[in-house]
Amino acid sequence: MPTLTNTKSPKKKKLRNAEYYDLTGQFDLLYSCSKSNQVFQSLMPIISSEENIRLAYRNIKSNKGSKTAGVDKKTILGLQKWETDKLIRHLQKRLNFYTPNQIHRVEIPKANGKTRPLGIPTIMDRLIQQAILQVLEPICEAKFHERSNGFRPNRSTENAMAQVYKIIQLQNLHYVVDIDIKGFFDNVSHGKLLKQMWTMGIRDKKLLKIISVMLKAEVAGIGFPEKGTPQGSLFRLYCPISYSTNWIGGLRANGKPCPRNTNMPFPLFLTAPIVGVLHIWH
Repeated sequence: MPTLTNTKSPKKKKLRNAEYYDLTGQFDLLYSCSKSNQVFQSLMPIISSEENIRLAYRNIKSNKGSKTAGVDKKTILGLQKWETDKLIRHLQKRLNFYTPNQIHRVEIPKANGKTRPLGIPTIMDRLIQQAILQVLEPICEAKFHERSNGFRPNRSTENAMAQVYKIIQLQNLHYVVDIDIKGFFDNVSHGKLLKQMWTMGIRDKKLLKIISVMLKAEVAGIGFPEKGTPQGSLFRLYCPISYSTNWIGGLRANGKPCPRNTNMPFPLFLTAPIVGVLHIWH
């Protein structure tokens, strides 16, 4: 049985922060419009709004990663020295002509003795990523598969496990296959990701251009990536879910169960964007 935690979810805290800056209604509207398959051609005014930037700062301030410096050697402590109005104007100006800073690369030890590469954007770039993510999230949430649980608000591994137990008990399903797609994050096609976001209704060309240059941000000592999502960035956690939406949609075409081999349905559970997929069927 999964062990449940009593600690407060940081994702719920972000929802409270949105209420504090009176953005809940705006995000709810984005969600409902996305749910009804409307397109979004002017998202940058929301992203660059004073309230959204204030919210982005509040959300990353308590993040442990905010105390880790990028190539400019600055952390959240450096942002705290800015006057609020000047910081907001600075970010708004950067969003008009956005060019990301280099990404600092470090190697994180793994339990098997190997290392995992991690990219650390500058704290200013992380603040910009958070401002964009906050606006993309409700739009993408309306499109995501109901059983996708990884890196989403108010969802977790516990949610995925609960869904598994329910399906086993109610539908008499007993076989589980755990699939891990090797190197998924490092091989995401930038073009396909942007095309998928366009398909989801995100059609603000200025925003898509910014996301494109973020994906291709130079890694210090390595160069400019031709594929994959920036390791350590907020988009590494979230954009691949958008990328995988089309893949999941192929499993359940037009809302109908997909075949096993040719004609057998199965439910799908995601505990991460793609890694850790659980398939259950007869």
